[in-house]
Amino acid sequence: MGLRSEQWYAGDDRNSYIHRAWMRRGGPDDAFRRPQIAIANSASDLTPCNAHLNEVAASVANGIREAGGIPLNLPVVSLGETNVRPTAMLWRNMAAMATEEMLRANPVDGVVLLGGCDKTIPALLMAAASVDVPAVVVPGGPMLTGTFRGVPLGCGTDVWRLSEEVRAGTLSREQFLRSESAMIRSRGHCNTMGTASTMALVAEALGTVVPGVAGTPAPDTRLLEASHGTGRLVVELVEKDRRPSTFLTKANFHNAIVALAAIGGSTNAVVHLLAIAGRLGVDLSLDDFDRIGSGVPLLVDLQPAGRFLMEDFHRAGGLLAVLREVRDLLDPSALTVTGTPLVDHLGDAPIWDPEVIRDRRQPIIAEGGIAVLRGNLAPSGALVKPAAASPHLLRHRGKAVVFDSIEDFHARVDDPDLDVDADSVLVLRGCGPRGYPGMPEVSNMPLPRKLLEQGVRDMVRICDGRMSGTAYGTVVLHVAPEAAAGGPLGLVRTGDVIVLDVANRRIDVEDPDFLTRTPSEAMAAAFAAPRRGWERLYIDHVLGADTGADLDFLVGSSGSEVTRESH
Repeated sequence: MGLRSEQWYAGDDRNSYIHRAWMRRGGPDDAFRRPQIAIANSASDLTPCNAHLNEVAASVANGIREAGGIPLNLPVVSLGETNVRPTAMLWRNMAAMATEEMLRANPVDGVVLLGGCDKTIPALLMAAASVDVPAVVVPGGPMLTGTFRGVPLGCGTDVWRLSEEVRAGTLSREQFLRSESAMIRSRGHCNTMGTASTMALVAEALGTVVPGVAGTPAPDTRLLEASHGTGRLVVELVEKDRRPSTFLTKANFHNAIVALAAIGGSTNAVVHLLAIAGRLGVDLSLDDFDRIGSGVPLLVDLQPAGRFLMEDFHRAGGLLAVLREVRDLLDPSALTVTGTPLVDHLGDAPIWDPEVIRDRRQPIIAEGGIAVLRGNLAPSGALVKPAAASPHLLRHRGKAVVFDSIEDFHARVDDPDLDVDADSVLVLRGCGPRGYPGMPEVSNMPLPRKLLEQGVRDMVRICDGRMSGTAYGTVVLHVAPEAAAGGPLGLVRTGDVIVLDVANRRIDVEDPDFLTRTPSEAMAAAFAAPRRGWERLYIDHVLGADTGADLDFLVGSSGSEVTRESH
C-alpha cells in the first residue's frame, strides 16, 4: 500500500507539479516519497497550559526526521479552559471538526497530536478517529507544584477552597490575592487530578499514548525525550498502517474506564470518552462506566479527592504503577499505539511512594468509580463522583432551592433572605449542552454565604452542566435530558423534595406528579436562543451529555479519502 500523500505528489502532471513546487522549499526530491507527518499543535499564548507545546513539537519533529519522515507543523484550534468565554466546551466539537477536515484535506500520512488543556486532547482524538490516519498523542504534561505559606497549592482545587474561605470570612482577600502568583509555578496544565491530567492518563490507558509518558511534568526533560521517541514511532505507524480503527476497540475503552476509576479522575472524561467512542463506532454507554468502574478501587491520593499533586504522582510511579495494581480488572486484549497490549507494559512498574499511590490491599476507597444515577429526575442518566463527595450526603433527602440560570444563581445565592439550610438541595438548570450553550463547569455551585458562615462546607447540588475536574463536593451533574431539551429538571420547583441514593443509583423527586407540570416562563426565558455562526449550528445539532455531546452529523467516521479532485 502506497503513502496517502502520493495522491498529491506522485506523477508528472500539472497538479503534482504544483503540489511539489509549493512544498519543496529547499527540500530534496526524495522528500516527497517519505511519510508526511502532521504535528497537530495546539500551542497558543492564549492557552497558557499549552504554550510550551512548540518546544515539544520541535522534539517530535526531530524524531520524525530521524526515522525518515517529513514533519509538518499544523496549528489547530486551541481551547484554554481558563480564558475562553462562555466555556471551552462550546468549541470542542468545532476544534475536532476543523482538525479532521485539515488532516483529510492535506497530503498527510500520519499525525502526532499535541494537547494539554482540558478539551484539546479529546478534540484531537475525536478528529483522528474520524479521519482515521495513523495517530499518536503526546500530552503536554502538568505544571510543577507551587507553594503558599509553606503549603502546596493545587491548581484549581485550592482556588475553589480559598475563595470559599474568603466568602466565609476565615481568609482575608489580601491573603487570597497574595496566593495568586504562587499558584502557577511553571509551564504545563493543572497539577491536580483535574480534567487535563485525567484525559492525558485516560488517553494512555486507551492506548493512544506511548505507555509511561502521560503525567510527565511539562518542564521535565524526559517529556522531550518521549516526544522525540513518539516522532520516530509515528513513522512506524504509517509504514504498518496502524490507524485508530485497527486497534481501538471496546476493550480499550474498558481499560480507560478502569483507569479513570483507579486514579479518581474527572467526571468530564465520561462525556469525552463517549464522544471519542461515537467517532469510532464503538458501542459505549453510560451504563458501561458504572458496570466496569463501580467496583474499581481508588488508589491515587491526589487533589481534589486527596492530598497530593501530579508531580508527586509521577514521582510515585505514575499510571503504569496504578494499572499494575488493578491488572486483573483490565482487558488483556486491548492493544496500544505501539502494537503491543497495554498489560505487557506493566511488568516493571513498581510503586515508589505508597502514600501517593496505594497498594491494592489498602485502597483509599474500595469502590471509587463514577456512579451513574437514574430516576424520574434523570431518566437518561446523571453522574456523581463519590470519591469527591461527602460520605454523609451520598444518601440524602432535602427540599429543592431552584435557580433557572447561572445568572439567577449569582443574583440570589448570597441573599440573606434566601430560604435555604444545610439540608437543602441546590438545583441549577439551563446549563446543559443546548441550554447554556456549551455545558459550562458550573455544577459545583458555591454555597450560600450564610451557610458558609455557619461552618457548612458541602451540600447536595444538582445540575445539567459539568464541573471542573479540579472541583469537589456532593455534586450530581450531567443530568440528562437537560432542561433545555425538555428534561424533567426543567419541571422542578423550589420546595420539591429530592431524594439522592447513590448506593442504589437513584435521583428522584419524591412527588412523581411533578412530571405533569409545564416549564415555568422564567426557566424558558433563561435559555439562550440560537444566534448566528457556530453557536447556532451547535444548538441546532448538539446531542445530550449521556451520549457525549457531539454534533449529530459528526458521529461516526468519514475516513481519509478526498472524493473530489483538486483544481
